[in-house]
Amino acid sequence: MSELLRLEGASVSLDGRPVLDGIDLTVSSGELVGVLGPNGAGKTTLLRAALGLTRLTAGHAFLSGRDVASLSPEHRAGLAAYLPQERRLAWSLAAWRIAALGAVDRPPAMAREAALRALERVEMSGLAERGVLDMSGGERARVLLARLLATRAPLLVADEPVAGLDVEAQFHTLDLLREEAQAGRAVVVTLHDLTLAARACDRLVIVDKGRIVADGSVVETLTPVSLAQVFGLTGALFETPAGTVLAARRSP
Repeated sequence: MSELLRLEGASVSLDGRPVLDGIDLTVSSGELVGVLGPNGAGKTTLLRAALGLTRLTAGHAFLSGRDVASLSPEHRAGLAAYLPQERRLAWSLAAWRIAALGAVDRPPAMAREAALRALERVEMSGLAERGVLDMSGGERARVLLARLLATRAPLLVADEPVAGLDVEAQFHTLDLLREEAQAGRAVVVTLHDLTLAARACDRLVIVDKGRIVADGSVVETLTPVSLAQVFGLTGALFETPAGTVLAARRSP
């Protein structure tokens, strides 16, 4: 495995308020890493800081061993691809043209071919010519996922990629991202559904109040203590034929 992302003592303050505090994190090829935490914990800021999209007030961020502060936007894009939480699109371009933006480093014919392959993987090939503003929110989300999959970057970073999707599409999305990790990429996702995270991810990182409070396997991180202290839940993990399931309720 090769190291594709590293944060060393990464801290961020926004409008004078600390958002990240001394984050140390390493992600290597072959991993699907889930970043969990309550709203406002700092998950999105962590992703953006790792990619050089939010300025660090202390510490360093590295992509494939290179300090992101020294990289051009084009160089960063070749090392990491980002799917943000927001799904706003300004123009109603055909779905394949949106997906092809993930392959802009290739000749037009090859970019279109990569886009169509990615749309087929997300089960949207039948709507390849439809304008994205004429689609449902879930369909648009799958087109943007196709754009992520069409890239050749070794690191894929997705902020809440299953938000707003139906249950089947949530499972399918995470299965596709797992396939990317198994093929040798590194994949980092933020998730709110703890059971989905437990089922899909090789490793979980729990963030609370701008700090990493747990980093490890599912059973090492989703403990009764972390469930109570971070998420306000009483619960436990159970192994079932369908995978790991979290049984929990709100703590009294």
